[in-house]
Amino acid sequence: MLDGGVGMRLGEMMRDLKWILLVGALIGVPGVRAQQAFTEGQAELVKVEKIFEGAPHAAFTDLIRFNNLWYCCFRVSDGHAGGTDGKIKVLLSSTGKNWVEQAEIELPGVDLRDPKLEVLPDGRTLLLMMGGSVYEGGTLKGRMPHFSTTQDGKVWTPPLKLLGEGDWLWRVTLNAADSQLYGVAYNIYPEKGAPPEEPENRARLYSSANGSVWRLVADLQVPGKPNEATVRFLDGGRAVMLLRREGGDRKGVIGVSEPPYRQWSWTPQAAPLGGPNFIVLPDGSMVAGSRGFGKTPGAHMVLFKMTETSLEPVLELPSGGDCSYPGMVWHDGMLWVSYYSTHEDGKTSIYLAKVRLNWVK
Repeated sequence: MLDGGVGMRLGEMMRDLKWILLVGALIGVPGVRAQQAFTEGQAELVKVEKIFEGAPHAAFTDLIRFNNLWYCCFRVSDGHAGGTDGKIKVLLSSTGKNWVEQAEIELPGVDLRDPKLEVLPDGRTLLLMMGGSVYEGGTLKGRMPHFSTTQDGKVWTPPLKLLGEGDWLWRVTLNAADSQLYGVAYNIYPEKGAPPEEPENRARLYSSANGSVWRLVADLQVPGKPNEATVRFLDGGRAVMLLRREGGDRKGVIGVSEPPYRQWSWTPQAAPLGGPNFIVLPDGSMVAGSRGFGKTPGAHMVLFKMTETSLEPVLELPSGGDCSYPGMVWHDGMLWVSYYSTHEDGKTSIYLAKVRLNWVK
C-alpha cells in the first residue's frame, strides 16, 4: 500500500501526464498552432458605438443590467499597467444609447483595475469586484482583491480588501442553484521545497454567500500559470469555466464540473485567451468573448460560439492592438458587448456593440 505522501505525488504525476497527452494530441493536428478559421454567418454586427474616450488609457470593461438600468464599468489611468493611478469609472444608461458617469471609485496609493459587476444573492445589491496593485517606483510590491457595493448606483461603499496578499479574484458569478457566488483567484502558491526562481501560478475556486467572506472550494490543478477565469452555471448546477494560461504554450482551457465543484475536467483550446468572458444564452448555448487572432493581422476583440469543449470564432468586432476584456449581456434578443480597443488613432476608448446571434431562435 502506498503511503499518503507517495499516493498524492502519484496522483499529481497522473494528472500532469493526462494534461501532456491532451496538449500533445492538439499539437499534432495540422493548423492547430494558428487560430481556427472563422465560421461566417453565425453572428452579425448590428451596431457599435464609442461610449467613452478622453482618458490616457481606458480598459478592462464589464457590463450588467441592474434594476432595469445599464451599468458599464472600466479602469482609467495613465497606462496599461505600472502605476498607482488606476481608478474605476461606472457609467449608467437607461436605454444603452446615452451614458452618464455615475461614479468614480479610487483608493489612494492603489492601482484599481479589472472591475467586474455581479448582483448579490439578495437581489438588491450590486457588487463591484476589482484588483488593487501597489507599486513603488514602477515596481509591483503587492496586490489584493477589493470590493465595493451599492443599492442605487450612486453611493458606493469604500473599497475593502478580500482574501490574502497576492491573490487576484478576477470575476465572480452567482449560481442560482445554491445562491452562492463563485470566482477564481490566482496567485503564486509555491510548493514546499520548490525552487524560488521558478514560481508557478496556482488557480483556486472560491465561493461566498455575501461577497465579503470567501471559502476555498477547490485547487484547480491547471499547469501553465493559470490566471483570468470566468465561471458560469448551466441548468441543474453544472459549472463551465473559461481559463487563461500565461505559461507553457499559453493556450486557454475550458473546464467542466458538477456540484460541489471540487473535481474538474479540462479541454485545451487552440489559441491563447485574453480577458476571457462568456455567458449562457436562453436556449442553453454559450457565447464567449476574448482577445483573438486569425481573421485579420494582429489582436482583435473576437466572439466565439462556445461549447463545453470548444471555441468556434464567429465574429471580429471593430478593434485592434491593446483590446478585449468584454462585458456581455443578452437583452431583447441581442448580445450586448462592452470592450476596449486602440484601433482608432491608437488611443484606448470604450465601445458598446450589439450583435445578432443567428443560431439563437
